[in-house]
Amino acid sequence: MPPDIEAIAEQVFIALADPTRRAILAALASGGPATATDLADRLPITRQAIAKHLALLAEVGLVTAEPGERRRVRYRLRSAPMQVAQQFLAALARDWDGPLDALKDHLDRSARGPGTTPSQGRQREHG
Repeated sequence: MPPDIEAIAEQVFIALADPTRRAILAALASGGPATATDLADRLPITRQAIAKHLALLAEVGLVTAEPGERRRVRYRLRSAPMQVAQQFLAALARDWDGPLDALKDHLDRSARGPGTTPSQGRQREHG
């Protein structure tokens, strides 16, 4: 896996680890672009705290700041970093699937006993 994908995914996971940042992203997802003041009206968080979290989310690339009217900055979601994190997880899952399936097969064979076919093992379980 390319190091840049892993680095982006790591930053996304760090950002998403905080419940306040997840709440801000959820508010932006449901309500569309908003200022820090708009988000403070919707969430039980001060505008200053929201501004700090938005700065980190912008640094990671999960939100983008857009200049608005009267010097108000509106924040909009960006999906690209989240898609990179999803690709990272999908690749990780693919890497795990083969060994986990092999382990499951081994454990199933061990539970049935030596020389037992899968159908004989099921008969013993139900019979």
